[in-house]
Amino acid sequence: MEMSLLTTTQLISLRAVTLHRVSVPLIEPFRISNGAVVEKDVIVVQLTTDKGITGWGEASPMTGTFYSSDTPQSAWQDLETLIPRIFSASSLDVTTFHRELRSVPGNAFAKAGIEGALWDAYAQTVGAPLCELFGGRARPIPSGVAIGIYDQVEELLDRVERYTAEGYQRVKVKIAPGWDLEPVAALRYRFPNIALMVDANAAYTFADIDVFRELDGFELMMIEQPFAREAHDEAAELQEKLRTPICADESAESVEALHSLIQKRAARIINIKVQRVGGLSEAREMFKTACQAGLECWVGTMPELGIASAQGLHFATLDGFAYPTDIEASARWYVDDLVEPPIEIDSQGLIHVPSGPGMGYRVNPEKLERYSVAAKSFNA
Repeated sequence: MEMSLLTTTQLISLRAVTLHRVSVPLIEPFRISNGAVVEKDVIVVQLTTDKGITGWGEASPMTGTFYSSDTPQSAWQDLETLIPRIFSASSLDVTTFHRELRSVPGNAFAKAGIEGALWDAYAQTVGAPLCELFGGRARPIPSGVAIGIYDQVEELLDRVERYTAEGYQRVKVKIAPGWDLEPVAALRYRFPNIALMVDANAAYTFADIDVFRELDGFELMMIEQPFAREAHDEAAELQEKLRTPICADESAESVEALHSLIQKRAARIINIKVQRVGGLSEAREMFKTACQAGLECWVGTMPELGIASAQGLHFATLDGFAYPTDIEASARWYVDDLVEPPIEIDSQGLIHVPSGPGMGYRVNPEKLERYSVAAKSFNA
């Protein structure tokens, strides 16, 4: 298990927090079994310490009930409730503050935004890259592409050809009833050697077992979230019948849920999303628990803008992650991003995290202003 630099801690004091609601258009609509989105609407958390250091976080649920009941509007309201807790003490121990957040049920995305800003500020305060505080090491991170649902199979094949040519090391395609066996068969015929997985986003029930039996013959890396998030027993029964590993995503929403998945043997792989589980500290706890239980893990996304993506990359540097991350180049999703440099992949499908303290990426204030639709400040 990783060795972190957190043998001693340095308390920080806060001067102000500003929330920015930001909307950035997607290059093309992203469609999964639950719906489609055309823009990324997030809450950026800007935190300033008494030393003048600025930390950045991102609360990044999807619009509507795309993945969960959390929305940008609910995250904003949750942050308005949670931020006073940051100012409740004259100084904060960032390494343990997630325990304070844990005492408030729910609000996972808001907590992730607060924690991201706190960890970024803390890493800058102690002069260390974020990954080193968690016990990681700066290294290139392999990236996989996630591709949504299209009206025609040929559109899907065109996208896969484009993104594999750019270097992405793994292809994840979204499936839904009526859009599963035909596109997967076409992909395997056209691209027999690519690393391929499917993501159902909880669109199926156990009555669809014949679909999964057929998918089991396509040499897939994994089948992600076939059933509803609470259907652990059904997922366990399906896993017994398949050779292909089942990956828990929406089901792995907390450490408690993870213990249930482990106990019931409902998954062999865990997709850990920092946003969904409530922040970097909770994500680390889940990673340790899953590894101790012999499960394989990888780092997923919602997807997010560059702030949360950058922090996810630092998390992904920990030894033990078994598969490419879903974190992709900024230009894969968005007409623009808030961070500089933009997140990019090289021809080998690797993302190189910039060096320096904190997350290593800078937030461009002009872009933040350009895409902001609302702002609110809180002072100590």
